[in-house]
Amino acid sequence: MSTDDIHRQAFREEADELLVELESSLLELEDNPENDELINKVFRAMHTLKGSGAMFGFDDVARFTHDVETVFDRVRNGEIKVCKELLDLTLSSCDHVKWLMETAEPDRSPDQDKGPGLLAGLKKFLPRDEEADEPSVALDAGDDDESLPAVFRIRFRPHDDIFSSGNNPLHYLGDLRDLGECRVFAHIEDIPNLAELEPESCRIWWDALLGARQSRQEVEDVFMFVEDICDLAVDEIFRGEDSEAGASYKKLGEILIERGDLDPRELKEALSRQKRLGDLLTEAGLVDQRQVESALAEQKTVKEAVQAQGAARTSSIRVAADKLDFLVDLVGELVIVQSQIKQQVLDCDDVHLKALSEQLERLSDDLRDSTLDIRMLPIGSTFSRFRRLVRDLSADLGKEIDLETSGEETEMDKTVIERLNDPLVHLLRNSIDHGVEAPEAREAAGKPRRGVVRLSAEHSGGEVLIRIEDDGAGMNPRAIRAKAEQKGLVASDAELTDKEIFNLIFLPGFSTAEKVTNVSGRGVGMDVVKRGIDLLRGGVEIDSAYGRGTVITVRLPLTLVIIDGLQVQVGDEYYVLPLSFVEECVGLAHDEAAKGDNRRITNIRGEIVPYVRLRDWFDIQGEAPDIEQIVITGVDGMRVGFVVDRVVGEHQTVIKTLGRLYRDVEGLSGATIKGDGSMALILDVPGLLRAVGEETGPQAAALRTA
Repeated sequence: MSTDDIHRQAFREEADELLVELESSLLELEDNPENDELINKVFRAMHTLKGSGAMFGFDDVARFTHDVETVFDRVRNGEIKVCKELLDLTLSSCDHVKWLMETAEPDRSPDQDKGPGLLAGLKKFLPRDEEADEPSVALDAGDDDESLPAVFRIRFRPHDDIFSSGNNPLHYLGDLRDLGECRVFAHIEDIPNLAELEPESCRIWWDALLGARQSRQEVEDVFMFVEDICDLAVDEIFRGEDSEAGASYKKLGEILIERGDLDPRELKEALSRQKRLGDLLTEAGLVDQRQVESALAEQKTVKEAVQAQGAARTSSIRVAADKLDFLVDLVGELVIVQSQIKQQVLDCDDVHLKALSEQLERLSDDLRDSTLDIRMLPIGSTFSRFRRLVRDLSADLGKEIDLETSGEETEMDKTVIERLNDPLVHLLRNSIDHGVEAPEAREAAGKPRRGVVRLSAEHSGGEVLIRIEDDGAGMNPRAIRAKAEQKGLVASDAELTDKEIFNLIFLPGFSTAEKVTNVSGRGVGMDVVKRGIDLLRGGVEIDSAYGRGTVITVRLPLTLVIIDGLQVQVGDEYYVLPLSFVEECVGLAHDEAAKGDNRRITNIRGEIVPYVRLRDWFDIQGEAPDIEQIVITGVDGMRVGFVVDRVVGEHQTVIKTLGRLYRDVEGLSGATIKGDGSMALILDVPGLLRAVGEETGPQAAALRTA
């Protein structure tokens, strides 16, 4: 891949993030149209898209975003009010920018190009003299005073790592010269000796004096692309046409202090050889000593604040996803090798080897946790994308719906987050279409006109719970069952609980919609949700109250790569239960099992707990030991035991995908390699319980009773 291709790919990644942030800001702006911070945020995002697009060869993106930027420049100057039409056009413009980046120019059809229509709509907000076809460097703010010549003092101090971001500081100094007469002073005193010089580190910085007619904001915009990787100060020190104004300009000491080149104390020490500046001022009666001390304290406080901000700044780097995935695969293989080494060391009596094995295990655990932490991302970025979905879809359906989110800081594996997007889209569309009623129907039912859909996330043990809740009409079990019987999906004499009836909506081909629309009615969507979540080794539950609303809970593992598991043995076979489900282990004697009258239940400290015999379920031959072990798990608020021959112990499990023949076996989520090189199957505890509950016999009866 060439350097240009790498830079263009970097721009695409940055643009994707900017568009997500831009869309979120626009939706917030709809609720707070007077929020200056949000308006400036939108303007800066558009300005960055325009400038970066032009820099990396996306000229079509730069040309298109210029007009949007122009409109929002007028918005931030108070000349245009934020309205729904403007927000609709800007949101559609975000979609068009995505289309421009994703579609190569030869493949673009004129019928798909919405750019001309969007630009025509945006130009309605501009006066005739500003409807320019070509982007300009910057827009005039419209203030008569800002049209006068001005002098700006600029201090541009790039951070040491500015080169690693692909930026050349000299380009920005060149942009300054394009604005007007510019004098630049380079500071090279921080450059070390040649033997100590690091070529990738920028150790030079600049002061500049610029004579121009632009505003201060327009001068600062020159450095917009590097504002986070430099220390920048732009001060307007003079504006006007009076040629004699410079005669009364600041003293040398004041200028040096303002620029930070001279500490007030140093100035006082220099002047103390004759007489201190403060003493001269106090003796003249211009100020008192307290005022001098206050001014010096102000300078010190500002300096300390700047220093504290610099110390708090953290840096980050971008890493390609495939490199991160390769690192995780290597860590997984290391965990397997470490487990094999541990198994071999246990068979010998070498104390030194055992100590080294324990140290390797600790380092392996730390490396595993650190690597998985790198893959963990907050789910908030995914949540923010759904605000647009709710806004557009509710408008299409003629409904008034607000989206409320919480738990955005909840972290999950990046792979889980990426695969979760489609299931959540279907669930939200279902809540908006089938759940929340039309405004008139809500008023008739005594509800507010505006419905609410709540999207939340939280950690629960080794899982993440995501809930989609609405205050709509809820689900009608009778209507769902009647539709299922009509489609032949369930027998008319089948005995089903409400929960089992709700789960019918996940069957392929099931839909309660009376007519097919662009949103629903084709019987696809919820089965896609179920299939997608199952592939993530998760689960989905529905709780609904007719007339009051529905809550759909999605359970997902934190990661799909490595888990802590409890290894158990049944006959010659080994299994692993995810430790996040395990609560405790107890013994089960033959005579105690006999007392259960073959009902597969046991009494644990006064609580009746059903259990499943893995030997019977997997049809493992051989005699069970006199005293078996029950691994008690907690699933969906219910305690269920799994009877095994022996509990081996905790096992750091690297998950390997099952082959095509075994991928759809219910109750199994994968396999792992043990320390001795043999294989153990990983149990999907919720899936296994569902499969057992659907069977007939004492095990299923015990689960249904529980």
